[in-house]
Amino acid sequence: MLEFAAEAFQAGNFELAAEIYECQWRERGEAAGWDWELPLRTADALCGAGRVPEALALYQRAAACGEVRAGGLEALVLSLADSVRSREGVCGERLAGATEFLCPHCGGFFCDPVSLPCGHTFCRCCLEKDPATVEIDPSRRGPSAPLDPGVSHTVNGQPGEGGHAPAEELASDEMDCEGSHAPAVQELARGPLAQDSEGSALPDSYQCVCPLCREPVNPHTVRSYRTNVVLTHLLTKWFPSSVKAQHLRHEGNALYKRKEFAAALQKYDEALYLAPNDHVLHSNRSQINMSLKCIEAALHDAETVCRIQPLWLKGHMRKGQALAKLGKTEEALREYLFCLALDMSNKTAMTESQKLLLNLISLLSGTSQGQIPDILQVFSHHSRLKGNILNSWSLGGASNYPPSSLKVITEQKRDSKSQELPAPTSYGLMKSVPKENKRSFPDVGEKLSFPLESASHNFLKRKHCSDNTNDSRSLEIPRKLMRKDVCGPKSSGTEHPMPAECIDPADLDCSLCMRLFYEPVTTPCGHTFCLKCLERCLDHNSACPLCKEDLSKYLALRKYCKTELMEALIARYLPDELTERQKVYEEEVAELSNLNTNVPIFVCTMAYPTVPCPLHIFEPCYRLMIRRCMETGTKQFGMCISDAVKGFADYGCMLEIRNVEFFSDGRSVVDSIGKRRFKVIQHSQRDGYNTADIEYIEDEKVHGLDCAELLTLHDSVYDQAHTWFNSLKEALKSRILGHFGPMPTKDTDPQINPNGPSWCWWILAVLPLENKAQLPFLAMTSLKDRLNSIRRVLMFISRSRSR
Repeated sequence: MLEFAAEAFQAGNFELAAEIYECQWRERGEAAGWDWELPLRTADALCGAGRVPEALALYQRAAACGEVRAGGLEALVLSLADSVRSREGVCGERLAGATEFLCPHCGGFFCDPVSLPCGHTFCRCCLEKDPATVEIDPSRRGPSAPLDPGVSHTVNGQPGEGGHAPAEELASDEMDCEGSHAPAVQELARGPLAQDSEGSALPDSYQCVCPLCREPVNPHTVRSYRTNVVLTHLLTKWFPSSVKAQHLRHEGNALYKRKEFAAALQKYDEALYLAPNDHVLHSNRSQINMSLKCIEAALHDAETVCRIQPLWLKGHMRKGQALAKLGKTEEALREYLFCLALDMSNKTAMTESQKLLLNLISLLSGTSQGQIPDILQVFSHHSRLKGNILNSWSLGGASNYPPSSLKVITEQKRDSKSQELPAPTSYGLMKSVPKENKRSFPDVGEKLSFPLESASHNFLKRKHCSDNTNDSRSLEIPRKLMRKDVCGPKSSGTEHPMPAECIDPADLDCSLCMRLFYEPVTTPCGHTFCLKCLERCLDHNSACPLCKEDLSKYLALRKYCKTELMEALIARYLPDELTERQKVYEEEVAELSNLNTNVPIFVCTMAYPTVPCPLHIFEPCYRLMIRRCMETGTKQFGMCISDAVKGFADYGCMLEIRNVEFFSDGRSVVDSIGKRRFKVIQHSQRDGYNTADIEYIEDEKVHGLDCAELLTLHDSVYDQAHTWFNSLKEALKSRILGHFGPMPTKDTDPQINPNGPSWCWWILAVLPLENKAQLPFLAMTSLKDRLNSIRRVLMFISRSRSR
């Protein structure tokens, strides 16, 4: 039965699992030395089924006997965190406001931005972290740094199990990008590149992946990438204060790493004066204050982070850490639960939540059962928006609760009527809270640039757990500091207002075509070009057009991904210019797609309809031509033989590209096949290769007696050609078959194809004739004349062989 219960639990049938477990342990009875494994399994299943009050009763009884460990409360914590996610409408961690200028890894304003070949941009310091500390998958958070076993964790002045290392012992951990921060958030400061395989060794073949697109990135070459020149110039010009603040931030990080906390704090004070709405600066200053044992100041900065970026996980981790140090266990637990609501896979938040929850259960289990019969009662007078998560269940249906809790629940329901509490959800979760508990910050709200009354961000209105009015000062933001953040009543999060006079379209012009960037691509040397401009330059030379750095390795990858940040900036700040630039590009593509005017001409050899024509492309002009044929979607170009006077002959054949195989040096092998014949009307050139205005030609059809004569001639010449081919030596035949394929079969109607029978063109390609001798066959529009000419050639070759 226990195996069946375990299978039901794994399958998500928690009700069945709970019922089986409960029956098993109730049958055994509460004998002396009773094993608590089955009751705890029952509690886990009850949590999965949403029957948290019953589960809490079991956990509390087990804790009273010392049978619960922090690691055994994962099911309870997940259930609580899931309720937070459902009630707050949280769907994951994300940054509010304008995020174009924020590093997707550290969440801070870009500092020395580096663009990867995949098109994503990060701070240089984020990329230069030791790749050995990065995991296979960024969504799987690594374990937190081990806590000092010799340091106890206190709950309201009482010792508890587990704990946080003291602030002065955290200097060896990492802070955002550099420096250090608490172990509780250490896992969030990992570098953005993730390993493909576990292990700390970094061989030459070691590969990392971009956390955003999962594209492989070689960690040995990442450090050689230069800063994005155009983006750095824009940030310096548009946001000089923010750029200066980032430099101060890294100076402060260096000081913090040397444990010069006071000097680091001064640097961060200067940085926040320049960028008062930078959530990363507040987050890091919170950690510095923790190291200086200024816990209230650390909490103040953490509260500010949570208001600026309400869905940034690290801000709530900072706040939870500070609250735990102040002994405010309930408030700290709420923060860690909210962190799990943002990211259920966060192991640090899971570990800390279990420890704090166990401390609460253990503390209450030691109290007289007559005074506090259930842990739910502890939160009944501290209802907050983000919860009193445990208390929210106490308002649900009494039928799900253990008998020992019914009296308490009845009293809570009676009190809830006077507080005008709304009806609970199906899991007992409240959809709102009492009006008197909706504490907001009117003074701060007037200064901040985000809406405090948004229903989706109601949790911003909470204050940390304290009924002392003197503590409210920790929630106030210095008004002089926040006046610069006022961007308008509808802005939110970390805003970077753009001065209109700073936006100059010339700053976003390609240095090659002198037009606005279109499909911008950034090279490893940090320069940005239009995709088409860069490709054309690399056709001629594998060096950067500006700094002449060798890009042969970059060329070999052939992954010219657009720099997404540059595209986003152009789309947001230069929409009209982008529309005009896109219109010009579309006109160019439409012109290149025309298969009658300015058709690209490859001057090389004879090509025939239906006959394969493999080509080796190495000249820059033809690299460009083939690439354009592929990009426009036509996949067609004309093939003509050379002409000493006109440049190329007046007749040719259109080729259709079936496949292109590129080499690392830019050369390619093109597999093409003949389609239609054409006559050149006008010779011209474009970007180094020949073009032509053409008209297509077809065979003239005949009827009646002429059609019958043509059919007889067709069968006779086909038999003659088949006999000649079979008379060739086996080695020669094998070479011909390997290059051109087998001879096409005879058509029942030779006039069904506008270009005539396929075998005619196949035999012309095989016959040992010079190109100039073959050209008249291509220009003929009479199938009868072409068949007679082929017959004469075959007769001449046969006579020559007989001699």
